Amino acid sequence: MRKYLVLCCCYLLIISCSNNEEAIEETSSQIWQLVKMTGNVEGSETTGTAMEWQEFYMLNFDGTFLKSRYRNDVNTEVKGSYSYKTINEQEFIVFTYFEENELIANCTSTLEEYLLVQDYKLIGTWNACDGPALEYQRQALCGTK
Repeated sequence: MRKYLVLCCCYLLIISCSNNEEAIEETSSQIWQLVKMTGNVEGSETTGTAMEWQEFYMLNFDGTFLKSRYRNDVNTEVKGSYSYKTINEQEFIVFTYFEENELIANCTSTLEEYLLVQDYKLIGTWNACDGPALEYQRQALCGTK
């Protein structure tokens, strides 16, 4: 009887953590963690704790987001809304900030930031104007990508 109970619990756990991304998109947040930072000089790639700062985006199902950066023992957060946009057959997430903030990584003085969606990663576009190339990876929620 105990074996059946354990099997039943495992089955329920697998079902509750299914890879149904559509259901997850509608009911939970997505966390995109900064995993790689590359400067304009060859060989200047850093990852993990060696990066100049730690950072993540939390995308909420209601179309809002939170961006958080930890640098020099200071945590800075900013909020806004996001949407998807296709430009030249490439998909981007457009982050529109509610207010000006030093965390906006773009080449203009606008409140918008574009990140390319590519190969299960978000790729920043700040490097087009000598900023660092920033790469984000989605953190698994209940075993999904």
